[in-house]
Amino acid sequence: MDHQNQASEIVIIGSGLAGYTVIRELRKLDKTVPVTLVTREPGYFYSKPMLSTALASNKSAEQLVSTNAEGMATQLEMTILGDVDVTAIDTVAQTITTSKGSISYGKLVLGLGADQIRLPLQGNAANEVITVNDLEEYAQFRKTITGKKRVAILGAGLIGCEFANDLVLGSHEVDVIDLAPQALGRLLPEAAAQALQAKLSEVGVRWHFGTTVQSVDRNGDSLSITLANGSVITSDVFLSAVGLKPRMDLAKAAGIATGSGITVNRQLETSAKNVYAIGDCAEVEGLVLPYVMPIMQAARALAPNLLGQPATLTYPAMPVMVKTPALPTIVSPPAKGAKGEWKINLVEGGLEARFESGEGKLLGFALLGAATAQRGALTKELPPILP
Repeated sequence: MDHQNQASEIVIIGSGLAGYTVIRELRKLDKTVPVTLVTREPGYFYSKPMLSTALASNKSAEQLVSTNAEGMATQLEMTILGDVDVTAIDTVAQTITTSKGSISYGKLVLGLGADQIRLPLQGNAANEVITVNDLEEYAQFRKTITGKKRVAILGAGLIGCEFANDLVLGSHEVDVIDLAPQALGRLLPEAAAQALQAKLSEVGVRWHFGTTVQSVDRNGDSLSITLANGSVITSDVFLSAVGLKPRMDLAKAAGIATGSGITVNRQLETSAKNVYAIGDCAEVEGLVLPYVMPIMQAARALAPNLLGQPATLTYPAMPVMVKTPALPTIVSPPAKGAKGEWKINLVEGGLEARFESGEGKLLGFALLGAATAQRGALTKELPPILP
């Protein structure tokens, strides 16, 4: 299957939200430019954020697929090469090497996503640690927890907290372990984190903060998880959710500049001519933002650039929703290094935390429970992330 002869004008690697949103934006501007999507997944479209809420909403992995590959190909009038691995990019010849032959590109978009970070763990069951980063892993996870009561989660960040809430709603017993002193350490001030932890504790989550996992050992039917503080948790399943690292190997091997992600400018261009990057794998002006809203913004700027119409990426304030029904949470963290302090305001049925500068200007917020109603009003007050 050599696609050498029909050099596709635009080739996109990756069928996540980033890849598909770029194609949708392209089709709004140009119905006929040839687009080829290359993906190691089958090429279906599903909502990745729903992986951490699907148990409570009683949806199986299959039910999370909203459109199959054929449907996407028809809808967006494009070629989808599913279950195909990309092994190399030649930025001079403008070709990519894949498991199904070489493909030429006019413009190449890297929508490679990110991998779950895996911490090196000791113990004879270290290989039984599960990560959930795509639909197939999620299907495997659901199979593993069927008929099992106890799930331990390493990581009290966004994904860890969402899975913890979803699992207790699915009547599992959940232990969450994190080196940080609190949940959502990067996003929430202490008072807000404590409010969220308390609500999740009420529904059955057990927290183990300020410690890490030393070893995971198989003990008959269950796992013994030994923590650095000496305590041992007995569980059936161990889920690791310590964070994401952008997939950069393909770009690095091709000599494309990388930082904490694949480095792009405000036009989403990498250091290589005609190669662009977007989504969880990309770093724009020092920012790697693995959320839905930044992807939507970036796709709107990237599509015109791919068609030779200059457009510049801007990021307005983009609050992040933490899907924890026990205490719904919306957070817009202050920029790195922002000077100011958190002001906490307890409201009936919730908490409002405002990060204000010395002059009283709003630079960030965290809204919990009933306070989430303030989201619209407060977002308007925030400065843009990238003006």
